Amino acid sequence: MSEGAHVTLPAPASHYLGGVMRLGEGDAVKLFDDSTGEWLGRVEGGTRKALGVRLVEQLRPREAVADLWLCVAPLKRGRIDWVAEKACELGVARLVPVLTARTVVDKLNLDRLRAHMVEAAEQCGRTALPELAEPVSLTALLNGWNPARTLIFADEEGGAPLAATLRDCPAPAAILIGPEGGFTDAERAAIRALNAARPVSLGPRILRADTAAAVAVGVWQAVVGES
Repeated sequence: MSEGAHVTLPAPASHYLGGVMRLGEGDAVKLFDDSTGEWLGRVEGGTRKALGVRLVEQLRPREAVADLWLCVAPLKRGRIDWVAEKACELGVARLVPVLTARTVVDKLNLDRLRAHMVEAAEQCGRTALPELAEPVSLTALLNGWNPARTLIFADEEGGAPLAATLRDCPAPAAILIGPEGGFTDAERAAIRALNAARPVSLGPRILRADTAAAVAVGVWQAVVGES
């Protein structure tokens, strides 16, 4: 986007702004495009299904995001939507759905997940969205792993304390969270065999997979952050 440009908003955003919020000609609105940042615009023409907006000025550039991936086994609808929202809120750079032996969901609606990320960004004032990767098998993920990226493996059978481990895990890094039934013994062995892997414990309690994802990312941001 650029100053002075005229953009036509997609149908969902047009319906919300024009039909629900009742914005009309000349009304101000803030937009972001996950590329150039946040803009002040004014409604200019269009319909409630295709609202036109003229960009007046750039308010903020796209924010910097640390190179942290969240690799997580797909969960049931509702749970995986929540993970996508929190990945955006917490500043994850890339969300990677990982298919494992015990994954209960093998098909994802990526458009729906993307929409949840956009909504989370709007509510939190974010100007960057996580990249949403196509689902990949755990085997393919490990075989193609870049050794320069630390893989923080949340192992339900135990590992080093999370916070202490993260002090030596700056970006680029990734957090791997398993399915609701956990990893198999063979999967756990394959992950631990990876030189870049750092098995960690999330504490003495058994956490749901979605909770574990939010905890691990939150602690990483608190300890390492985007410095």
